[in-house]
Amino acid sequence: MCFVPCVCGTLRLSYLRRSVNSFPLFVGLRYTRSRQRTKFISVISLISVIGIALGMTVLITVLSVFNGFQREVRTRMLSAVAHVQVTGLGESLRDWQAVADIAAKHPHVTAAAPYVSAQGLLTSGGKVRGALLRGIDPAAEEKVSEIGAHMRFGTLESLRSGEYNVVLGAPLARALDVTVGERVVLVAPQGQVTPAGILPRLRQFTVTGTFEVGHYEIDSGLAVVHIEDAQRLYRMEDGVSGVRLRLDDLFLARQVARELLAVLPPEVSVSDWSRFNATYFRAVELEKRMMSLLLFFIIAIAAFNMVASLYMMVREKQADIAILRTMGASPGEVMRIFMVQGTLIGAIGVGCGIVFGILGALNVDSIIGFIEKVFRIKFMPQDVYQIADLPSELLAGDVVMTAVVAFVLSVLATLYPSWRASKVNPAEALRYE
Repeated sequence: MCFVPCVCGTLRLSYLRRSVNSFPLFVGLRYTRSRQRTKFISVISLISVIGIALGMTVLITVLSVFNGFQREVRTRMLSAVAHVQVTGLGESLRDWQAVADIAAKHPHVTAAAPYVSAQGLLTSGGKVRGALLRGIDPAAEEKVSEIGAHMRFGTLESLRSGEYNVVLGAPLARALDVTVGERVVLVAPQGQVTPAGILPRLRQFTVTGTFEVGHYEIDSGLAVVHIEDAQRLYRMEDGVSGVRLRLDDLFLARQVARELLAVLPPEVSVSDWSRFNATYFRAVELEKRMMSLLLFFIIAIAAFNMVASLYMMVREKQADIAILRTMGASPGEVMRIFMVQGTLIGAIGVGCGIVFGILGALNVDSIIGFIEKVFRIKFMPQDVYQIADLPSELLAGDVVMTAVVAFVLSVLATLYPSWRASKVNPAEALRYE
């Protein structure tokens, strides 16, 4: 009585092989859709899918936040920092116009402007703050920086030679408790010799504007004056601290700096924007890599949960495997059946992870804002992270890399259970059936 069903089953198997040429795919999908005698295996499979999707969601979102963080810090920093900076030895450059003319001949240099840079103390009403004093030519400064575009009150044109006006970063002005029209006293560290001894040089400045580029360190520590006022205050005569250059592509700054160093006089040094905060950017990049590695382990753990679920599936389906073997299925076909099932679980997890990861990356500001509002906490203190908001920049490369790694781990997790399935002995499996 068993002969006819076996013959019919063998003929059906042969038909599937000839017509579809995807017998393992057909059976693997059939097992995936079929109801289990026990729901425990289904729960483990569901946990694997959720784990892969959750790991990918978190990883894509975190990578996007790191990308956005680097972009925002770099953009806001370069609003006030030159792409390339040429300085003289001892922070003094006499023939700066010749240096600017040579640098301007480089095809990637779009503008050049002289500057004076020095340290000083600002005081007002008993409040004292250290500041970086930068002397600029207002007409040329707009070509190399974006401070003028981030003015909250006043304009850079209010800085006129001989009037000793100053433009402060908004946090610095708040710390000194001054507004536009009020006065601050600048204490220069270079002293002047008098019969009473060495006394610091003092100069009163009128606040004519405030700016806020969005980078806390710059906003809270930069004071801008006219370049000729700075030269007189620091007794530099016609000299300047250096020349600031703007490029058409900021990512070519290191290359341009090397090329300029070869053609400029030997008594000058050339540095690019990446060197100004090299330690900071390296720390952020290292943190991004370590965080990515830790989150990849979440995906790996979820993927290897599939080993347990598929192995239990193999144990439950031993009788079916034995029947397939007696009907003519080869060990390789049995192995591919369970690989199809595991790969499908991994593909579902990867697909869900991509969808939710992209949604999370695109809406991270809303999610973080909701959490901050509910729990009344602040994830990004501006004095620590330099920016107040949590930015996000979704890159296709991050999504593809995460999806490929998660899918490969899912496929690798199917190999051992599938191999065990191919080694099932039909006689042993059917002995007690």
